[in-house]
Amino acid sequence: MVAMKGVIPHTTPLFMAGMRLVPAGILVLIVAAMSGRSQPKTIKAWLWIGLFALLDGAMFQGFLAAGLTKTGAGLGSVIIDSQPLAVALMSSWLFGEIIGLWGGIGLGIGIIGISLIGLPQEWFQSLWETQSITFNFTDQNLLNSGELWMLFASLSMAAGTVSIRYVSRHCDAVVATGWHMIIGGIPLFLASILWESQQWINIDLQGWLAISYATIFGSAIAYGIFFYLAAKGNLTSLSSLTFLTPVFALSFGNLLLGEVLTGLQWGGVSLTLVSIYLINQRENIGEQLQNLASLNG
Repeated sequence: MVAMKGVIPHTTPLFMAGMRLVPAGILVLIVAAMSGRSQPKTIKAWLWIGLFALLDGAMFQGFLAAGLTKTGAGLGSVIIDSQPLAVALMSSWLFGEIIGLWGGIGLGIGIIGISLIGLPQEWFQSLWETQSITFNFTDQNLLNSGELWMLFASLSMAAGTVSIRYVSRHCDAVVATGWHMIIGGIPLFLASILWESQQWINIDLQGWLAISYATIFGSAIAYGIFFYLAAKGNLTSLSSLTFLTPVFALSFGNLLLGEVLTGLQWGGVSLTLVSIYLINQRENIGEQLQNLASLNG
C-alpha cells in the first residue's frame, strides 16, 4: 500500500487498481497451470468466480484506489485491515464459527479502534466538549472522506473473503483467485479508459518498479496464499493475521512518505491491534484462564 501511495501522484486510481489485478491474475494462472490445477468447468463455478471478482476485485480495488487519493497509506492500511471484524461476524452467521467471549470483546474493542481511526476527528471533539455530535451531510464531507472509501473497500474484501468458501466448492481456490483478479480488473481498466487520462505518461522507472512490486508481492503472491488458506482454514483466525499489515504500513508510511497520525488515531491503532490479538487467541485465552482457575481452586 505504501508503494501504491507513492505512485498515486503520477498516475490515476482506476488504472493503478487494474494494474494490481490483471497482471497478478495472469501470474497466478500461470503458476496454477504449471502445478497442474484444473480450470473451472461448470456455469455455477464461473458465476461464483464472477461474484468473487465483483466483491474482492472490482469493488475492493476500486474503493481502495479512490480512498488512497484522500488518505495516508498507513492510515488506509489500518482501515482496510479492519476487515477481520466483518469476516468474524459473517463467518459466525454463515459457517457457525465460534467467536466466544474473548473474541466478542476483541470485536468490540476493534470497532472502537476503527471508529477512532476512521471517523471525523471533529465528531469526537464535539462529543468531548458538548457531549453531543452534530451530523452535517449537506457539505459532502463524509462522501469526500478517504476513510469512508477505505471502509467500503474493507467491507468488500470481507465479503470476498467469505465468498471463497462457496467458490472453492465448485473450482480450485488458486485458479479462482487468478480468474477473479482478471475478471475484476477488466472493468477497472474500462472505467479508466472512459473517465481518466494520462494514466501512465508521468510514471517513471521507480513508479513502474513500485507497481510491479505491488502486483507481484501485494497481489499475486499474497492473494494466492491467502485465499488458498481461506478456502480450508478458520476464516476468523486467518483474516485476523492481516492486522499485522498496518504495523509495517504505518512504519513505512512514516519513514518513506512522512505521514503523521494524530494521538486519537494512534489510540485507535493500539486498540485495533489489541482486538486482533484477542480474536486470534480467543480459544487459548479461555483455556488458560480455566487452567488458572482450576489451579487456584
